[in-house]
Amino acid sequence: MKFYYSEKLSLFPELLHAFTTKESGNLAFHVEDDEISVQENHSLLAKELGYEKNSLVHMKQIHSDIVHIIKDEDFDTPPTCDALITNRPNIPIMVMVADCSPVLFYDREKKVIAAAHAGRQGAFKNIVANVVDKMVREFGSDPKHIYVSVGASIGVCCYEVGDEIYDEAKEKGFDYAMQKRGESFYLDVGAILQKQLLSCGIKSENIEFCSECSCCKTETFYSYRGEGQTGRFAGVISLTQ
Repeated sequence: MKFYYSEKLSLFPELLHAFTTKESGNLAFHVEDDEISVQENHSLLAKELGYEKNSLVHMKQIHSDIVHIIKDEDFDTPPTCDALITNRPNIPIMVMVADCSPVLFYDREKKVIAAAHAGRQGAFKNIVANVVDKMVREFGSDPKHIYVSVGASIGVCCYEVGDEIYDEAKEKGFDYAMQKRGESFYLDVGAILQKQLLSCGIKSENIEFCSECSCCKTETFYSYRGEGQTGRFAGVISLTQ
């Protein structure tokens, strides 16, 4: 299985994390893939990264700004949300994507982790601010101690949007994240996330973005925009102590 890792998160030996690729197989159960095959991919991933498969919590993602703190019942039924937070050791949390941004958070002082699904809708709704706010309110986090790694996602090179999205972006003050090329508009979700994270008080040196575009690199990543019906790759993070 092939993964890539965050330089920022790799600084912390108490963390287990990875971003998967197409070579890791589809990890989503809702994309009309064979369930046995998906379960096998999860088993291989757990073995490869060194965690118990049944300890993993993933989400029923709905392109919302809902942030959920892990509870005991989440191991049986994935919570409906777009971000997970926990301070429990040995509980991996996963975000699945195919063009949206997989965002992993770590508070090095309070030992709190989070995983968020931030596509266009998540960025427009500022889900990353909700994550940081909940880390601060529920766990006493200080934003300057939070590290953030954003995995591969569709880039402004490929993310063409229509007039309706362009108008919405302008209305929300995201003009800076729009590019016009010819008669077409392109959205830079990463630019929005970067500005939102900085506005939360996270240090620029603690923020990392993968430069790969999932739509450009469909041989490496699943891409809904590039392929249509497709699987999902993921970001995974866990405290090991």
